[in-house]
Amino acid sequence: MSQPLKPTRTAAPEGHDTTGSRRASAQRHRVRRDLAAAAMELFGTQGYEETTVDEIAAKAGVARRTFFRHFRSKEEAIFPDHDDTLVRVSQVLESADPEEHPLDTVCRGIKEVLRMYAESPAVSVERYRLTRKVPTLREREIASVARYERLFTSYLLGHFDEAAHRDADDDDPLLAYVAASAVVAAHNHVLRRWLRAGGTGDVEAQLDHAFGVIRAAFGTGIGIRRQAPSGTDAAGGTPAATAARRGEVLVTVARTDAPLDEVMRTIEEALKERQGSGSAGR
Repeated sequence: MSQPLKPTRTAAPEGHDTTGSRRASAQRHRVRRDLAAAAMELFGTQGYEETTVDEIAAKAGVARRTFFRHFRSKEEAIFPDHDDTLVRVSQVLESADPEEHPLDTVCRGIKEVLRMYAESPAVSVERYRLTRKVPTLREREIASVARYERLFTSYLLGHFDEAAHRDADDDDPLLAYVAASAVVAAHNHVLRRWLRAGGTGDVEAQLDHAFGVIRAAFGTGIGIRRQAPSGTDAAGGTPAATAARRGEVLVTVARTDAPLDEVMRTIEEALKERQGSGSAGR
């Protein structure tokens, strides 16, 4: 008589988020949060310099070696989420719709940072107070913010045609650096204002307003149009500007989103053609 078949265990597809991996991730997150809470409480009650890693680990109920599995130093312990947030921000940039304006993508990316703070207002406010008092913690925070700015700058630089601008006297690379800095500065300004108010209010709405200012300032200099043929929109359709002669008058028609330099170039070319035809007729 044939033996009953034994059930076979099918390996989970590569990249599949199993129950075990989710549980491990949740455990890691919980330990990091516990360590951060312990560090902030001890820094606040007995001082940053006076607090040791051993005391932080003991208060969180873990061993010293567990602390160093999660953080490299005690000042790093009060910023437990920056590494994971940086990954989420990178995913926002990498998965962006090619038709989305690059500045909009970057603004969506930095909202992930804002949400990290907004998830726990009380913790974020206390952390803000600590960073105001302890220069070492302030320096750690600045270093963390700089990682986001480098990521955004790299993304915006990727939306310029380097071959077209390498030898030209062009400010496009500078524009990418300045725009990325502006996005981060707007985030920091809104976040600080929210933290000083005790973590109350619709901080995302405030950030959206700041983004509107940035788009107005930089939106015509960075965008999908850089990938399209000169003089046309991103889809290669409607020209940014056209010029036609009506007797002795030059009539120029431009899209409302047409870059000023494109409009001026169209006018200059039309005037040159007018002058050329006038010379030929003499």
